Amino acid sequence: MYEPEQENVRSDGREYGIRELSELAGVSARTLRYYDEIGLLKPSYVNEAGYRFYGRAEVNLLQQILFYRERGFGLKKIQRILYQEHFDTLHALEEHLLELEEQKVHMEALIRTVQQTILSMKGEYEMSDKEKFEAFKERVIRENEERFGPEAREKYGDGEVDAVNRRLMNLTEEEWERFQNLGAEIRQRLKEGVLAGIRPDSEEARRIVLLHKEWLGMTWKKYTEEAHRAIVNMYIADERFRDYYDREVEGCASLLEQSVRCWVCSSYGNGQ
Repeated sequence: MYEPEQENVRSDGREYGIRELSELAGVSARTLRYYDEIGLLKPSYVNEAGYRFYGRAEVNLLQQILFYRERGFGLKKIQRILYQEHFDTLHALEEHLLELEEQKVHMEALIRTVQQTILSMKGEYEMSDKEKFEAFKERVIRENEERFGPEAREKYGDGEVDAVNRRLMNLTEEEWERFQNLGAEIRQRLKEGVLAGIRPDSEEARRIVLLHKEWLGMTWKKYTEEAHRAIVNMYIADERFRDYYDREVEGCASLLEQSVRCWVCSSYGNGQ
């Protein structure tokens, strides 16, 4: 039910009308109504006049929603997290803090890179090509370790994971650009493929698998079909892996797994 925009009443110091909460949190009243419609943030109660009121619990919940939004999470994923049976607000806040601290480290590294580049252009510092991209590569490694590190190390061992990280850090400027572009192209093609309803045995799916094979090969010591199938199985078995591909459109990780299962075989390996 729509409330007039002038509604701005609190029954006590801990309850907010929709407009007042909107102003407090910096989100539109329309957004709060939408959150109510999809069940993400319900008001504490709605009075006889149809006005929504939000209490302390809803304010705290909205803060969590905005934290997750800042971290790039989609609304469906936020809803799954917040309404799981054993959601722990303190643990969530500790996660947010860790993420922000990692972002701070990355920003400081970027600032150093920009400062060194400026000095290099002025002739006051000799900057190597490797230094130009270290901050970007370090962030990728940190994110990979956060998302996939424990599982990957348990499955493949510390030595193999560390070797992958070293190969990533040692990519040349051209290789690094290709690595980044490949990752973006794979995600885009998967998204378009899901929306278009392509089959895993289609030619477009085969193209995606070839791109994924090339992307993996840029950091793997040795490519094998078995390892390729195993890693995409992990994409759908673990939510953190799945969300990397499903962040914008659900079903991308599943399409990739099915496509790899379809195309990664002896004929695929022979380039047919």
